[in-house]
Amino acid sequence: MELEFHQLQLRYERLKVVRPEPEKRLLASLAEVGQQVPIVVVGEAAGGSFVVIDGYKRLRALRRLGRDTVGASCWPGEEAEALIVTRLMQTAEPETALEQSWLLVELHERFGFSQEELARRFGRSVSWVSRRLALVRELPEEIQKRVRRGEIGAHGAAKYLVPLARANRQVCLDLMEATGTTRLSSRDLGILYSAYQTGNWLTRQRLLEAPLVFLKSHKEVQVAPAVEPGLGDSLLTDLEILSATARRADRRLRAGILRNLPEKARQDLARLLDQVQHEMQRMAEHFAEEMGDARSRHARCDSETQATGT
Repeated sequence: MELEFHQLQLRYERLKVVRPEPEKRLLASLAEVGQQVPIVVVGEAAGGSFVVIDGYKRLRALRRLGRDTVGASCWPGEEAEALIVTRLMQTAEPETALEQSWLLVELHERFGFSQEELARRFGRSVSWVSRRLALVRELPEEIQKRVRRGEIGAHGAAKYLVPLARANRQVCLDLMEATGTTRLSSRDLGILYSAYQTGNWLTRQRLLEAPLVFLKSHKEVQVAPAVEPGLGDSLLTDLEILSATARRADRRLRAGILRNLPEKARQDLARLLDQVQHEMQRMAEHFAEEMGDARSRHARCDSETQATGT
């Protein structure tokens, strides 16, 4: 059957991770040969609309191609049964632990399945179901949204961000906030997690302030020859951290954080900002002086070289 998009209820789209590369390949295939496999829907009791159970990737691709309708297969029965059956039948892409968790939470909370029933239906142990349910509850929702959008690797989030959030939820949130919208692979998350776990206080602070700078430096070290970093490299890293920290503070100011603080806290922050401005101005003056001295020395050396050459 052919359905128009306005007839579709997309309430289960959040149970799957967006994978950019497979979606690009599907988009190209649909543009070339059209839709070959129907999406799976169930009819709503009220009639006239259909709940999409499987096929969200195809829907997104068809929307991007400007299509108005989608081929669908309407299954009889209840939504919960259709959700379970389509997951058990799935073979194209292996599920991540988080995707399994999202489905189990939906079945547990929305449809009232007990942990024992879920274990029986999926052929798993009750302990496995319990761990999957805990996985979702321990990972902050803000981070789960980024996983769903494909900005953070689902495997890495389960392996590294969940234990980090379990140990210190705010650190986990701050670390991911500092990465902005940059797409992070599971390998990236592993590097950040390991550095935080093994680092001292200063390393952790720099990591939280500028995780992308840390990742860049780490990767460069892996491929670069083993040479001792120079003073210029250290200064560059310090300035990159300052820049990243200033951008992070600015984002929090624009989010309105000052409006929720008591007057004393605002005054303390104002005094600290004055101190920061003073330190930055002093550093800028020293930088300008050193740049001037460096130019003078280079000019003097050039003159001496020319005089010797003549």
